[in-house]
Amino acid sequence: MTHIMIISSTTLLPDWLTRCVQNRPSHLAVQFENVRWSFADLDHATTRLARQLATLSIGESSRVALVAANSLHFVSCVHALTRLGAILVPLNTRLSVDELRWQVRDAQVTLLIHDGEHATVAAQLVEDTPHITRATFSATGNTDALVVLDTLTEAEISLRTLIDLNATQAILYTSGTTGTPKGALITYGMQWWNALGSALNLGHQPNDCWLACLPFFHIGGLSILMRSVIYQISVVVQQKFDAHMVNRAIREQQVTIISVVAVMLQRMLADLDTQGICYPVTLRCVLLGGGPAPRPLLEACVARALPVVQTYGMTEACSQAVTLAPADALRKLGSAGRPLASVQLRIMHEEREAQIGEAGEIQVKGPTITLGYAGRPDETAHAFHEGWLATGDIGYLDAEGYLYVLDRRSDLIISGGENIYPAEIEAALLTHPAVVEAGVYGQADSQWGQVPIAFVRMRDGSRVEPNEVLAYVAQRLAHYKQPRAVYRVAQLPRNASGKLLRRELHTLLP
Repeated sequence: MTHIMIISSTTLLPDWLTRCVQNRPSHLAVQFENVRWSFADLDHATTRLARQLATLSIGESSRVALVAANSLHFVSCVHALTRLGAILVPLNTRLSVDELRWQVRDAQVTLLIHDGEHATVAAQLVEDTPHITRATFSATGNTDALVVLDTLTEAEISLRTLIDLNATQAILYTSGTTGTPKGALITYGMQWWNALGSALNLGHQPNDCWLACLPFFHIGGLSILMRSVIYQISVVVQQKFDAHMVNRAIREQQVTIISVVAVMLQRMLADLDTQGICYPVTLRCVLLGGGPAPRPLLEACVARALPVVQTYGMTEACSQAVTLAPADALRKLGSAGRPLASVQLRIMHEEREAQIGEAGEIQVKGPTITLGYAGRPDETAHAFHEGWLATGDIGYLDAEGYLYVLDRRSDLIISGGENIYPAEIEAALLTHPAVVEAGVYGQADSQWGQVPIAFVRMRDGSRVEPNEVLAYVAQRLAHYKQPRAVYRVAQLPRNASGKLLRRELHTLLP
């Protein structure tokens, strides 16, 4: 008689921070300003905060909103909620009170934690919602009607020692470039598989130090915190992006990896130019996301021998989905690379899979992709097609399977029946030596349906006129792609992750 043994795959892993303490207790875990915490220090702060939160009845599946700037408190809170099995709901501090209040209610939050800087906003968020407890990290400023976490006693409870990869780690609201933001469910499994895929592609070194200047309420920032304890490496945290401070940290704190978007990298290079210096050889990878990168920026990095690798991702993919391997950075300039090890990728043109070089919608599938949106079964069903997430982004694959991202489907301009990608026009504008930033959107037109309109931010002191910019790009673009008008502006609208908000460009019209 034959016996068949069925073995179920485990979904439990040892707590990542605990393993760091076991293996590298004195190794630098996180540095913020002049404060340095070892993994042992981080573990102590995390354990204490978790037990203090437990006195507020925070436990398994509790939803805890956090409105705060990047800080040591933010880092310890992320790991404390893991120890309790609670769900993090990080709030975008750049949104309006009304927008944040909607998210707090949509996520069914029971506890709202804030830092001193966001005390007023936090108080407004819980107005007319008595079921939400409001707490702050320490007794700074006005603490009326607040729970001060630092003053709480620690509950005598056993904290979780295992991580369930199927459990929800966070609910992150999409940036809301179109429509109402949706709360993407981020599981520990997504974080785990994304971290492994990234390491296999970018490499992993025990002495790596990741500079975190993206906000932690963004998946690009939050994923760095999770990777740091999975990889057992150091993180240098900055409260907000400042090009000069970022460059200083890279030089002085042995930073080996940094995650940025194009506009951040442009400002970093501009700051280097003012100082007449170069990056140290210790900086082995600049991970560049946030949308298609302007080719002039990539070429400027090549000229400096700066190790930039493009990546394509989104909240729903737990940051990276496709990343260019460092070895291909020059050979495939402009490509986002190939899918991470656990990610499947396809390009769909209407109802069929696109041919090589044919543009279509980018769709992804795999264990790093969200299972859906919190409380939104209809929108979840709409976003997925037989297990594939329809990203809404347009791109194509070359003969070697490398992805080139063109634009958002929602930003596509259709003029006289021709498809026009705003990013292509923006890239042409950015080759002009006086143009620092560019944004293009489709303006309604009675004859053509839509026509492209451009907005540019010029270098300080530049006297170049918009008509000169028009004449310049006319030599580089087909006639139907040329902007109908170019407007000079002081700044372009961007979301918290630095992505251009094309839907708001029309508000800049004179």
